[in-house]
Amino acid sequence: MQDGADVTTTAVPPGSNGSSGVVTSARRQEADGQPLAAIRILMAANRDTPDPRIEEELVRLRHEAFATVDRHPPKPFPPIVAEPAGERLPELSPSELTPASLRAGLARHGCVVVRELIPNDRAEKLAGGIDRALSAFDAGAEGAAGSETSPWYRAFTPQPGNYRIGGRRNWMRTSGSMWTVDSPRMLFEVLDLFDEIGIGQLLTDHFGERPALSANKCNLRRVRPDTDTNWHQDGAFLGADVRSVNVWLGLSHCGIDAPGLDIVPRRFDDLVESGTEGAIFDWSVSPRVVEQIDSPVLRPEFAPGDALLFDHLFLHRTGLDPGMTQERHAIETWFFAPSSYPDGQIPIIY
Repeated sequence: MQDGADVTTTAVPPGSNGSSGVVTSARRQEADGQPLAAIRILMAANRDTPDPRIEEELVRLRHEAFATVDRHPPKPFPPIVAEPAGERLPELSPSELTPASLRAGLARHGCVVVRELIPNDRAEKLAGGIDRALSAFDAGAEGAAGSETSPWYRAFTPQPGNYRIGGRRNWMRTSGSMWTVDSPRMLFEVLDLFDEIGIGQLLTDHFGERPALSANKCNLRRVRPDTDTNWHQDGAFLGADVRSVNVWLGLSHCGIDAPGLDIVPRRFDDLVESGTEGAIFDWSVSPRVVEQIDSPVLRPEFAPGDALLFDHLFLHRTGLDPGMTQERHAIETWFFAPSSYPDGQIPIIY
């Protein structure tokens, strides 16, 4: 893209007249081959005055802009190779989270824990947004018009392509989740947050190219204690050769009274065997296979605002106990290097 990997914001052009003027200015930039400049215009305008039309325009633009991305690798990317894991899973502060510490964590433990990535009040606001988005989704399923559920829910329609959609929306909802892209307000809030705290720049530096998201792998989650769980590596359906980072952001206390994450804190250089006896799906990993791995299983406790960063080779599952009584709010956002973007995923440019 002509704009390169810059993730800064741009002021709204003078003379804009409400959301119509802002959208018109952004579309001029898009027509001139500058979709990232258009995104910056819309983000800046909506930051000042949230507007459903701008938020829906951002969803469309971020999706369609992916077609303009130069997907040739900017430079040879050395693979992340497994290194010996330490005895304890390291925990970083936000200031300690750098491309080097992220890479080291992925190589040694398959993940990085970041405490207080965002403040508690921001986590509480986002958790409330998940509740509003899920309620709007349910209202839409019951027949409410899009004008009534916007901006918290507006079903996203991608451009024609070989995308895996089917009944995934309803399947996600039965597990207490929905696609972030189906909530224009929450997609804006999440990506604006990542701009603010530097996640976008971190992953741009990590990949060596401005990342893209997957509409069907970025989710708003409100997980019940009676949900299903299965061990898996996301690479089993994304492909083992992609370059990815998932930013899993906890928005409520979890791991004790609410479902947490069970993790195998080590790096795998490839996919482990899946679909064997005891596995729920052909892509999930049997508990028996996990028991044979020379590594403990951990269930970290997370407070609101804590995060776990990992990639598609990380072995994990939702952590459940019979005595859990609370729900867990979290946001899952998968980033990919466009040069190795996985087939079948619905692209959204960061």
